[in-house]
Amino acid sequence: MTALATDTRGATPPAAAARPSLGARITRGLGGPLVRVILVLVGLFWLVPTIGLLISSLRSPDDMSASGWWTVFTKPSQLTFGSYQKLLENGDITHSLLNTVLITVPATVLVVVIGSLAGYAFAWMEFPGRDWWFLGVVSLLVVPVQVALIPIAELFGKIGLFGTILGVVLFHTGFGLPFAVFLLRNFFAEIPRELLEAARLDGAGELRLFARVVMPLGGPAIASLGIFQFLWVWNDMLVALVFTKSGTQPITVALQTQVRQFGNNIDVLAPGAFISMVIPLAVFFAFQRQFVSGVMAGAVK
Repeated sequence: MTALATDTRGATPPAAAARPSLGARITRGLGGPLVRVILVLVGLFWLVPTIGLLISSLRSPDDMSASGWWTVFTKPSQLTFGSYQKLLENGDITHSLLNTVLITVPATVLVVVIGSLAGYAFAWMEFPGRDWWFLGVVSLLVVPVQVALIPIAELFGKIGLFGTILGVVLFHTGFGLPFAVFLLRNFFAEIPRELLEAARLDGAGELRLFARVVMPLGGPAIASLGIFQFLWVWNDMLVALVFTKSGTQPITVALQTQVRQFGNNIDVLAPGAFISMVIPLAVFFAFQRQFVSGVMAGAVK
């Protein structure tokens, strides 16, 4: 009887054994309704500038100078599309928007295509000095854009590319490739070797192997890279200020010129800024699922 009592006292109570850890309790608390409400409020607060810009682009210059954009909730009659109509009649803004597309799309496509090919080569192809070449490419990530502006501008001036859309595309492509190669090489290296060897045994060459096996598996990482590159090029103004002229300026430089020349031209600036902002947002949300998959790739085995 004494031994039985001792064993009973020394045993761990079932309730204590099943008690969740501190980390589990914190995680459970973070998923509660109160935290969700707080996150929703933070998200709405974060969207206030975007909502204000949208409403301002739908108001007349007189209304904007007379009161704040929030007064539209009590006077919805202020909303009008006249500013957008005037924007479409502004040849500088519409032409700069076209220039932005002509710069961003090729710069994104070139970085994705060349970066994918180079990433596959560094991950799975054997050639002399492969690791040293990859180390050299990665070391280019630490080179700031500002350091290369003047030398490349002089080079482009000598070969006739300064002030052209092609020159801006080449600059963005060159500075986007190191990150692209680094990202995709590390992602492609996680592909099981057995899968690639099985495809080679079936007679697949390197190009077919890349197109049929590597590209589908690397879709999330490639989509993430494309989104990063698109947003960076679309929102760039520093490179465009240096390498473009009046006929090749993107929307960022055109809007800055409008501010400098016409400080009160808010009826053109507001809709132009909103269009310049909403297009990359649309691209991001269109590929949001692939972006999240690419960011989380490799986090869970």
